Amino acid sequence: MFPLSILDLAFIAEGSTAADALHNSRDLARHAERLGYTRFWLAEHHNMTGIASAATSVAIGYVAEGTKTIRVGAGGIMLPNHSPIVIAEQFGTLETLYPGRIDLGLGRAPGTDQRTWRALRREADASERFPQDVLELQALLGPLQPDQVIQAVPGTNTNVPLWILGSSLFGSQLAAVLGLPYAFASHFSPDALMDALAVYRERFQPSAQLDKPYAMVGCNVVAADTDAEAQYLFTSVQQRFADMLRGRRGLLPRPIDDIEDYWSGPEKAQAQRMLACSFVGSRESVRAQLQAFIEKTKADELIVASAIFDHAARKRSYELLAEIQPALGRAAVAA
Repeated sequence: MFPLSILDLAFIAEGSTAADALHNSRDLARHAERLGYTRFWLAEHHNMTGIASAATSVAIGYVAEGTKTIRVGAGGIMLPNHSPIVIAEQFGTLETLYPGRIDLGLGRAPGTDQRTWRALRREADASERFPQDVLELQALLGPLQPDQVIQAVPGTNTNVPLWILGSSLFGSQLAAVLGLPYAFASHFSPDALMDALAVYRERFQPSAQLDKPYAMVGCNVVAADTDAEAQYLFTSVQQRFADMLRGRRGLLPRPIDDIEDYWSGPEKAQAQRMLACSFVGSRESVRAQLQAFIEKTKADELIVASAIFDHAARKRSYELLAEIQPALGRAAVAA
């Protein structure tokens, strides 16, 4: 079947705590495992009161310990915030504890605001060294070389699979040159999606990890038993994006009856542009939307974010998505 995966932002909903968010993440991963999802990724964000996965490798370990077969990983680690050897040690440890189940997606954005980025003690040109840092990390996770002085312990020869994440042509070009799988963040920044996928596929060079291009595309899905219920649940995300445009980042809000009363015309236009790869509705409505999206992008896999306020409703959304997965496989073959 067409591969479906989950990007969990470990969001903290109004009236809940970071502990609730992390417990919900592990519960959702177990649910996803039973439903047949391929991988479950968490992401690095800092100084965001509504996201609980800042210590991303710790959160990944918590989820991996609570599951048995689903792949668990980072979507992603913002490598400019770290030295490559520290990430090699962290993910080498995870791979040692949960062999064959760990993914390491790498991004070059700070995952935060500029003041917080400075608090992370990173150099001003850290993002510019991203390609070199990826190669250094790859070497630290690879086989021990003759006369190699510095090792990641654990980490050396764990060969944790690397992914390049991005929302621009830079990441697609780097993934192509290095022969790595590529994940595009179209769940919040879709503008360059089609151009980035074209560049990645055209310039891809086979590597030891991957012999042909493999593109995973991000999207938002909110599925419910009716279109009206799904649209209601989606207002939590819409409020969140409107708040971001106002310079406010807080907890995931409760859904509201009428989003039009919440945002202005310009806020609506900008939020809708950012959320263009969002598919909302009943099972059949979402199926039709996703089939068209797969045919358009020729994605090899989708990674789905579903920021739904109520945890039971979020689990139900992923259940409905799993039910349409066989039909998505037929769409992928046709594409």
